[in-house]
Amino acid sequence: MHEKFLAIDIGASSGRHIIGWMEDGTLQTEEVYRFPNSVRRVDGHLEWDIDSLFANVKQGVKAAFAKYPAIKSLSIDTWAVDYVLLKKEQPLYPVYAYRDGRTQAVLDEVHGILPFEKLYERTGIQFQPFNTVYQLYADKKAGRLAQADDFLMIPEYLLWKLCGVKAREYTNATSTGLVNAQIREYDPEILSALGLPETMFPPLTAPGTVLGPLKPEIASEVGGQTNVVLCATHDTASAVEGIPMEQGEAPFLSSGTWSLLGVKLAQPVTTPESCKANFTNEGGVGYIRYLKNIMGLWIIQCVQKQLGISFAEMVELAKASTYTRIFDVNDARFSAPQDMSAEIRAALAETGAPPATDADLINCIYHSLAYCYGEAYREMEAVTGQHWDKLYIAGGGAKNATLNELTAHYTGKQVVALPIEATAIGNLKIQMNIH
Repeated sequence: MHEKFLAIDIGASSGRHIIGWMEDGTLQTEEVYRFPNSVRRVDGHLEWDIDSLFANVKQGVKAAFAKYPAIKSLSIDTWAVDYVLLKKEQPLYPVYAYRDGRTQAVLDEVHGILPFEKLYERTGIQFQPFNTVYQLYADKKAGRLAQADDFLMIPEYLLWKLCGVKAREYTNATSTGLVNAQIREYDPEILSALGLPETMFPPLTAPGTVLGPLKPEIASEVGGQTNVVLCATHDTASAVEGIPMEQGEAPFLSSGTWSLLGVKLAQPVTTPESCKANFTNEGGVGYIRYLKNIMGLWIIQCVQKQLGISFAEMVELAKASTYTRIFDVNDARFSAPQDMSAEIRAALAETGAPPATDADLINCIYHSLAYCYGEAYREMEAVTGQHWDKLYIAGGGAKNATLNELTAHYTGKQVVALPIEATAIGNLKIQMNIH
C-alpha cells in the first residue's frame, strides 16, 4: 500500500484537493475535488467568503476520505497577504481581499512613520499596496484591530479550524512585510513603530511542522482522521518547492493569476538597488525566494471572461495577428478595471494605434507579458550580479506554448516549460518530507 497524502491548494479563482503518493520513485497525483473561488464585491469593498471556503475545504476532505479511507496527512496553501481577524475565536467580518482599495488611504501615513526604504532594508519585501502591513494598519485606523484579539493568515486560519492549533508559518509570514529578513521572525521595531499589538505576532513556525490530528467533530463530519501538517502555506513557496530543477538551479517563473519571476538565494538582497528594482525577498524552505511580482494571467483571465471563449481559442486568435505593440502590464490601471479590454485599448491609444481586433488585443497581451518577463530577468541578473542561461516555467501559464515561445524570445534564455500543478506538488513534498 502506498501512503496517501492530501494537498489542498486554493487560488484566487479555484481550489483543488489533490491526493499524492509515491510509486516506483515518482510522485503520483490525483485530483479528487475542485471548487470555484472568487472575490465578492460588497458595499464597494472586495472580500472573501471565508465560510464558504472552509465549507469547501471540508467537503473536499470528505470526498478524499470517501475514495481513500487512509490518508497520512493533509495541508493547505493559498495566496498570501490576506488574513482573518479573530475575536474570542470567531472571525471578524468582512475578510478583505488584497485587491480591495482600502489601503490607499494609509500608505503615506505608514511611510511617514517608516519610510519604505527603511521597511525594505529590514524586511526585503517589495512595495505592494496590499501588503499585510498596510492592511493591518488600515484595520487599526478603522478600529477593527482594537476589536480583535488575534489574527491568522487565511491558510493558517483554515488549518486551525480543522485541528484547533494556531500557527504562523514562516514563508507566508514573510509576505506580510513585517518579518525581519535577517532574523526571520516578526520585526519588533516595525510592530512597535506602527503600534501593532505584539501579542498577535508570536514566533514563527517552519513548514513541515505537524500541528496535530483533526478535531473529533471535524473527523466525524469528513469521515476520517488524519494529521494536519504545515506546508509552505504561501502558494508560491509551495510552487517553488514543486518545480523540479533537474537541469540545474536557475530562475523560475511561477505563472498563474500572478506571474512570479525569481531565483533561490542563500541570503536576502536588501540593497538600495534591489529596493529600487522592487524585487522581494520572500521566505522559502531553507532559502530566500528572491523574486518579482508581475501582473500575470490575470489580464488574460479577465479578457477571456469578457470574450466568452476558451484559452485555447485565444491562442489561435493571437496567431492570426501581426499586432505586437507593448503596454506596461504592471501599470496600476490593470489591477482591477471594470473593463480590461477597454482599459488596454485606451492605454495603447494614448501613444499610437490601439488593437483593431480581438486577435490583436490578445496578441499584444502575450507580447507585453513576455516582454515584461525579459525585462525582469535582465534586471535580476543586474541586481544580483549573477548570470543564468535558462528559465523554468511552471503553473497554468506553462501550458501556453505561444507564451512560452515569446518568453524565450524576449528573455533570450532557454525556456523549460513544466505544465504541472507545481503548488500541489510542493505542498505534498513538504508533507512527505521529500527534498
